[in-house]
This record gives sequence, structure tokens and C-alpha cells, in this order.
Amino acid sequence: MNRLVIRSPAKINLFLKVVGKRPDGYHEIITLLSQIGLVDTVALAFDRPSISVDCSHPGVPENRDNLAYRAASLFFDALSINDGVAIFIDKVIPVAAGLGGGSSNAAAVLTGLNQHYGFPFTHVELKKIALRVGADVPFFLFGRPAVARGIGDDLDVYEDLPPLFVVLVCPRFEVPTVWVYKNLRLRLTNSETEFRIPNIRQDFSRVGSFLFNDLEQVTIGRFPEIETIKKALLNLGAEAALMSGSGPSVFGLFEDAQQATKAIHSIRRRGRWKTFLVRFLLR
Repeated sequence: MNRLVIRSPAKINLFLKVVGKRPDGYHEIITLLSQIGLVDTVALAFDRPSISVDCSHPGVPENRDNLAYRAASLFFDALSINDGVAIFIDKVIPVAAGLGGGSSNAAAVLTGLNQHYGFPFTHVELKKIALRVGADVPFFLFGRPAVARGIGDDLDVYEDLPPLFVVLVCPRFEVPTVWVYKNLRLRLTNSETEFRIPNIRQDFSRVGSFLFNDLEQVTIGRFPEIETIKKALLNLGAEAALMSGSGPSVFGLFEDAQQATKAIHSIRRRGRWKTFLVRFLLR
């Protein structure tokens, strides 16, 4: 097999609590993540003399700064071989939008390479490589809704996510994750021991009180348009609305497909933002 195509979905964070900062500079978090049906396509072409990246989005680097490139490089290093692969990314997920597109692409590369080379690495071993690529990459290997702790690499399956409709609204600007964490001011009350994991399926009527994101305090302060989008989604009937990850993407949760469709049509008429109507990928 000289070519392999892998689906590479986006994610959203249904809550994100920052609980501390480690001596190495990484922040420790507790977050609920789910993949959603907004999907890049990653194609791998083998038997190449070196690693290369070709992406359909002009703003995505095609060199060693690309996480997909880094994933391939670390995979080959771990296997102690000097092979190459051509990586083609058809980019649908908005870039630098808090949706994990780059991490998802990296996980797709690791999955594809491991398959092509006959599964030389177990899931645990591949996860270790993934964590060296980036903190979000292990989640995309995991492939199911999960509560993530630590720097995002300690994952537990989350079974209590109902099959909701997600209206995703993406402003036409980018927010670098590094900038957000650099400007975060931790509150002394941020303690994981004080936090209870909610059962969203059982207590959906209270979902608005469950959804929160500590990073909003940074991003909305600089980009108030995010708050405007949240209010628009709530006014259109969303049960809850939240910024995903480090932003600027905002999502609204709907139980009813018709109401979600009406909401997204209303937002699209404004012509200001990219919009998507998607579902959670629960399996």
C-alpha cells in the first residue's frame, strides 16, 4: 500500500479548568473533550526520500513547525529508521481556532504510519510519541469523549455525553494558544479537588451551569466579539454556549435539530463568521 487516507476530526472542550502551572511551563488542566463531525482529510504517500507536508490552507506551515511533520519525524526516530513520507492535508477545520486541527492531523499521521509499518507500537507506546508532539495529540489517538487531566494526556472515557446538535461559530481571526496561556492569571481557588465531573446526560437541564472555560477570561478580554457570538447563540435557543479551548471558536448546544438549523441560518445571514452544524463523534 503506497497511499493511505485518514479522517482527522476537530474537537471542542465542554469545560476547561486550569488547576496549576508546572515548573516546566506547562499548565495542568481538567477538561472534557469530544471530537465533532468537522473533519480534515490527511493522506500519506509512502516510499518517499524525506518528510514533506502539503496543505490546502495557505496559513498552515509546511515545514518542521507543522505538527504533522513533527509526528512523522518522531515516529521514524522511535522506529530507528530513516524513511520518508509525503503528507497531504485537505484543511476544513479552521486554523488556530481552539479546535485542535493541528493536533488531530498529527494523530492521523501517527495512526497511519503505525498501520503502514505493521503496528510496531502499542497504543501506550504511540501515546508516548504523541505526547512529545503536543499535549492535545494523545486525545485524538484516544478517539472517544474523554475527561483529560494533567497537561491533557491523562485520559478517562466520558460516557455521559448525549447526542446533541452543535452549532459552531468561528470568527475570522486567529488566537495563538501560547499567547492565551501566557496571559492567563490563575485564581488561587483553582483546585481540581474542588471540581466535580458533571453528568451532562442526566442533568442536561442544567448544562448551562456545567459549561465553563477558564481561558475565556483572557481571550474575551482581548476579543469581545467572542462574547457577542455567545449571546447570539443563547438568544437563538442554545441550551448553553462556550468558547472552545483557547478560542476564538464558540459553540452552542441544541437538543432539537430544527432549532439548531434555524439558529445557524440566522447567524449565517449576518455574514460575519464561518459556521458549521455538526454532531459529537461518540464512538
